[in-house]
Amino acid sequence: MTMFDIKEIRAQWAKQRPDLNTEPMELIGQLIRVSTHLSGEMAATFSRHGINAASFDVLATLLRSGPPHSLSPNQLLETMMVSSGTMTNRIDQLVKEKLVERIQNPQDKRSVLISLTEKGRRLIDDAVTDHVNTQARLVAPFSDKEFADLNNLLRSYLLKIGNNGEAD
Repeated sequence: MTMFDIKEIRAQWAKQRPDLNTEPMELIGQLIRVSTHLSGEMAATFSRHGINAASFDVLATLLRSGPPHSLSPNQLLETMMVSSGTMTNRIDQLVKEKLVERIQNPQDKRSVLISLTEKGRRLIDDAVTDHVNTQARLVAPFSDKEFADLNNLLRSYLLKIGNNGEAD
């Protein structure tokens, strides 16, 4: 769908329902297209490393937590904003791929920590470098001012809709 298509859709609505303000349709349509494009580009980056966005999230969270790159499943849950069942499935898959391991928590013998394996650390180090380069390429068309303005507008919008500037 091109920019013309959104305008054409709005024109069609104007004929059928002139009482409706379809102006938000254009903005939201463009935001959805941008999101779809960005997600596709990042998915391609993750795919080059043999992972998906969900795996990347878990591995990157463990890496950025700092040495020893281990967190409890509950700590991972707090940062991921997914259900415990979803988190368990993600962890199980990463364990099968030998990218993370469950280790006994030294502070609480009744619980485990999820820890990056050496293979997982190498993979996520490479993937995060590639991911950051992909993100830089995706925003490169903006001037510094355009980038700052758009970032501020989106942050303001997220705050106004009650999202506190956090991504879902």
